[in-house]
Amino acid sequence: MDEYTTFSPRGSLVAVGLLMRQLGIWAVVEKWVRIRQKVVVHTPLEKLLDAFINILAGGQGLNEVNTRVRPDRGLQRAFGRARCADQSQVSTTLNRCVEENVKEMRHVNQEIYQTHSAGYRHDYDRQWQVLDVDTSGLPAGKQGQKATKGYFSGKKGARGRQLGRVWATLYDELVVDRLYSGKTQLEKSFQQLVEMAAEVLELGPDRRKRTILRFDASAGTDRHINWALGLGYEVLTKAKNWQRVRKLTHAIEQWHDDPKVAERQLAWVPEPHPYARGTRQLAVRRKNRKGEWKVRVLVTTLDNKTLFWLAKLPFKHKPTPLEVMCAVAYAYDLRGGGVETSIKDSKQGLGITKRNKRNFHAQEMLVLLAQLASNLITWTRNEMARRVPSWQHFGSLRIVRDLFHISGKLQIDGQGRILKITLNRDHVYAAKFLAGIAPALSSDDLVLNLRKI
Repeated sequence: MDEYTTFSPRGSLVAVGLLMRQLGIWAVVEKWVRIRQKVVVHTPLEKLLDAFINILAGGQGLNEVNTRVRPDRGLQRAFGRARCADQSQVSTTLNRCVEENVKEMRHVNQEIYQTHSAGYRHDYDRQWQVLDVDTSGLPAGKQGQKATKGYFSGKKGARGRQLGRVWATLYDELVVDRLYSGKTQLEKSFQQLVEMAAEVLELGPDRRKRTILRFDASAGTDRHINWALGLGYEVLTKAKNWQRVRKLTHAIEQWHDDPKVAERQLAWVPEPHPYARGTRQLAVRRKNRKGEWKVRVLVTTLDNKTLFWLAKLPFKHKPTPLEVMCAVAYAYDLRGGGVETSIKDSKQGLGITKRNKRNFHAQEMLVLLAQLASNLITWTRNEMARRVPSWQHFGSLRIVRDLFHISGKLQIDGQGRILKITLNRDHVYAAKFLAGIAPALSSDDLVLNLRKI
């Protein structure tokens, strides 16, 4: 077959596909995952790859495999596919997944993370590792396995499952994603999630002493805090027991206004609750809509210098008591810009709430594919940001929606190799995208350029 030229609405994603193959990422999936299913035209892993491409292409549901991936011959070639399976075939393959396949895919994500991530290569002697731990609801229908009633923000009485996540905050990398039943909040999954992250990051005793766990009140029980402290972790969390909070704060005589957050006041707890190691405990109160004070207690083992660093504040040799209190509060507030933002980004940019499977293991395979996609997006963004620093501020939604949808023409040879990618120069990001990704594609045969299309 002779060379031919084809158009792709996602010419930029074609370049990302070539980069992924250059890094050998999908080869790890092929090495470990074994889905038992009869092969007619496409192998199970080929159909799994079609689902993965669909996620990167912005497909919200599996049905969009037919509209985003199947018509785009160049996109298929970029990821090593000669043609794409029908969405019904992709769905059937996912339904054939069993618990063993989920374990295999977790191992795949671990191996890929350890090979390519900055979080795994973190220098613990130089800087703290920061891990945010949280769960978030994924609504699902009544027929879904383990889709039970539970807490789903803004959806009273809804059913679904819970997504547990550990986020390497300094690197915007996803260390662990795990699916649970709808009733399994962070209180029940916290220790398992931390243990899984410790396995991925190989956190021995010395590394645990240089690792900060930040988590919300769902896991802020004596059992979880003492467990983490006993293993050597540093913690920043919110105490869960409201009766204890009332007891700890009733004797506070003087509250201090937060200079940055309106109607929020801070005070040190005069007699902190004893934990396995020494902690400082900060009372934080804020008025609700009814004008009533709502009080919480933050618990931390961190020293002043570390708190200021975590809160992204300049450190002074002798900070005032109010400045230290603010550092504790602001450092905890930044959970919102860490794991909470990452979950929101996955829901909006990778559509993790839109692809619902009745089979629990099928749903978790989709979660793990989205985890791999999230990290691939982060690593691609970081690679491009070395030449174009502005890319560093792009989240998954903007990358998938904008950067991965720059149209272009592709020149492909008779063996299916992509020889040339010509991006639409009228796209606002085309020139910068090309400048960012071109140096990472080392093939001497590949030509990347801009033209009016």
